[in-house]
Amino acid sequence: MFGGQYVVSYFFPSNPPTTQIVDGKSKPLPNPGANSGANTGAVPAADGSAAVRDRNIVLGETPRVRIDTPNLQGSINLKGARIDDLVLVTYKETIDKNSPPIRLLSPSGTAGAYFAGFGWRDDGLKPPASDTIWKATGDVLSIGKPVTLDATNASGQRFRIQISVDDGYMFTVRQTVANAGAGPVPVAAYGLINRIGIFHDPDTWTVQIGPMSAHNGGAHYDVNFSDVDTGPQKFNTTGGWLGFTDKYWLTALVPDQGVAFDGQFRPGPNKAYQADYAVTPRLVQPGSAVTQTSRFFAGAKEVKLLDRYTDKEGIALFDHGIDWGWFRIVEKPIFYYLHWLFQMVGNFGVAIILLTVTIRGLMFPIAQRQFASMAAMRALQPKMKALQERYKDDKQKQQQEVMALYKTEKVNPLAGCLPTFLQIPIFYALYKVLLLTIEMRHQPFILWIKDLSAHDPLTPLNLFGYLAFTPPAFLAIGIIPILLGISMYFQFKLNPAPMDETQKQVFAIMPWVLMFVMAPFAVGLQVYWITSNVLTILQQKLLYSRHPGLKEAAAK
Repeated sequence: MFGGQYVVSYFFPSNPPTTQIVDGKSKPLPNPGANSGANTGAVPAADGSAAVRDRNIVLGETPRVRIDTPNLQGSINLKGARIDDLVLVTYKETIDKNSPPIRLLSPSGTAGAYFAGFGWRDDGLKPPASDTIWKATGDVLSIGKPVTLDATNASGQRFRIQISVDDGYMFTVRQTVANAGAGPVPVAAYGLINRIGIFHDPDTWTVQIGPMSAHNGGAHYDVNFSDVDTGPQKFNTTGGWLGFTDKYWLTALVPDQGVAFDGQFRPGPNKAYQADYAVTPRLVQPGSAVTQTSRFFAGAKEVKLLDRYTDKEGIALFDHGIDWGWFRIVEKPIFYYLHWLFQMVGNFGVAIILLTVTIRGLMFPIAQRQFASMAAMRALQPKMKALQERYKDDKQKQQQEVMALYKTEKVNPLAGCLPTFLQIPIFYALYKVLLLTIEMRHQPFILWIKDLSAHDPLTPLNLFGYLAFTPPAFLAIGIIPILLGISMYFQFKLNPAPMDETQKQVFAIMPWVLMFVMAPFAVGLQVYWITSNVLTILQQKLLYSRHPGLKEAAAK
């Protein structure tokens, strides 16, 4: 009771106030964390172009450098030096054979406009404008073949942006300014990600969808599109990154990890949103040059790839681009073991079954104690019922006698709960793994199960797809959920039946209620639960075969 407020404030910190009351009026608070030398207000505002035109026409209106890697295809817009055309060639929109690949980035003025841009603040530098046509040293950007963009201004400064790409989804952007003018100039590079509209996947308490950043030693999932609508959300840090995260996709700006920068999320017209940063300015003397390096990620949130960028390439907390949550310490080992099983057997559904067998095997000794306790409780029920009848008018005495019976018979009524308690974090961790990781997306199992990350598509209500209508979500009970309900029914039959008639009725309908509850969840999760239930039944049969006295006592 006394410590609760501290626990809540630690795990659920509230956002600091952004306004103050002065003379009866609400005024914005100053941002004490902002760099005095890096004003991100100088970064171009969010582009909320309302006109929506055909993408192919827009792409053909500007000169471009083609992007071509095993994972990415698209182009760089030489007008404004934008990466605004990107397709993830190894991922499709749906499981349909003719489905187009995932389009992540699209130029301004098209449906789903989503792009990144790079430049310099104008603090007397007079950098190239947003409509400048840059000159490129090549016509194709590929692995090991970078492209350099060049431009100049009237004051004699030369601007260069060298872009390279790796074997994943990471672009490296080296922004150079050579001062050929008569006096020193301040140089502060910026980067931005601009998008129109919010994501299709909903933002939930288990999965962050929308703005995300890693700064000041922590990953931050607390800013949503609705927060940005109220005004810019700013921070200052050295090391970290910011961008937009989807369920399976991520775009992120990664400034030099050793340089301080100001980052922010801000709104624009027509539901435009922008993530941007600006580094602290550096004064460049005449005849000198300075290069400021950043990176830009645009691709799939593959677990091993994000871990590589964090562990081997030094991007702070980049693996937190996947919102693992509190059970991260359990979820990641489960993922890596599950993925290893998948690589061994080649079928993700079979890998889930083998994972379940492994977990049940590790918990076998504890489960056996649970089943023994449950069987002993079943055997004690006649005696307990007799005590309840004998002391029905004296509840305190009844409880004392029941506890004495437990002690005499050496039965612990809580022993049956321990394995279930231990499985809760494992079950939730697997739920998050199946929900978040792209590695299971569109993975088939058997027969009609073409995507283990989705719900069972077949339901008796539309004659398993032969009738042309889609039942409501809460009634879309597929074959796998029905098998889940049946397995739970037989598992519940092994538990000690409650002596109270109302409780008996509740336990009788519980398997079928859970069947409806679990129906919208991923089939992969239901496969885990069914396998676990079947193994539980087999373990109980094994216990009875080794200890026939327990079965006889339970029968009596």
